[in-house]
Amino acid sequence: MTAIQISNVQKRYKSLQALGGVSLTIEEGEFFGLLGPNGAGKTTLISTIAGLIRPDAGSVTIHGHDVVTDFREARKKLGVVPQELVFDPFFTVRETLRLQSGYFGLKNNDKWIDEVMENLDLTNKADTNMRALSGGMKRRVLVAQALVHKPPVIVLDEPTAGVDVELRQTLWKFISRLNREGHTVVLTTHYLEEAQAMCKRVAMLKTGKVVALDTMSQLIRRISGSSLVLHLKQGALPDDLRHLVTHPEDAARGKYSLRINEYSEVEKILARIRESGAVIDEMQLQQADLEDIFLQIMEGKPV
Repeated sequence: MTAIQISNVQKRYKSLQALGGVSLTIEEGEFFGLLGPNGAGKTTLISTIAGLIRPDAGSVTIHGHDVVTDFREARKKLGVVPQELVFDPFFTVRETLRLQSGYFGLKNNDKWIDEVMENLDLTNKADTNMRALSGGMKRRVLVAQALVHKPPVIVLDEPTAGVDVELRQTLWKFISRLNREGHTVVLTTHYLEEAQAMCKRVAMLKTGKVVALDTMSQLIRRISGSSLVLHLKQGALPDDLRHLVTHPEDAARGKYSLRINEYSEVEKILARIRESGAVIDEMQLQQADLEDIFLQIMEGKPV
């Protein structure tokens, strides 16, 4: 079953085209990454999925329920962790989660609330007023609020922004468990190593449009290879290899990073360097990662 279907969604704010015809299909049980620089349209797209913004054109469905015409059912299927720290200062953590449960018509939900709090290390803060919590603890409560109704689709908008390592590890352990149990997870993050570790498939947005969509392994395979990093203690890189250099500013120190597409190219490069009389002091082969892909795509280079 399709968890989220986004079809040609467009949204304009006066002269700004926030979304320029975005189409995505996210399958049930996926751990999906939505990446892009600030202003790419990620938050606008998430707000559209959550039904907080009405698109100018196109449609979004969650488990087949349209977020505009069938908002109530669509919202039941969705849990959203917002980027901003939004909370009610008049309630304790437990009261906040009970109130959130009530929005979805859930009564006697304490057993699941206790489990969520335990998994997010909130149990000892259950009776603490929200305004007395640290920023990291407030963010944990936001995650808990998104999960109180056991939604099959979970959207995390920058969930670890400005939080400590402990919360990151706690959060990812719990979210990974929910994903293994069949929940669909959509993640936006500026921590690309998180996306690479967690997501099986990613879409990259730039100026409101999808500029890359593939599995993580395929994206890394498609990028213009890995890098052969050389430190020369004698001589210089032959001129006919300089078109492969990715960081020319390092050449003054005798360091050259050469982009390679196939491992078979390494032998030819080394043979050419020996032939030129240069001597290699150190050598490393570095695998391409998501940051390499992201930077190339955002710079408009083909991958």
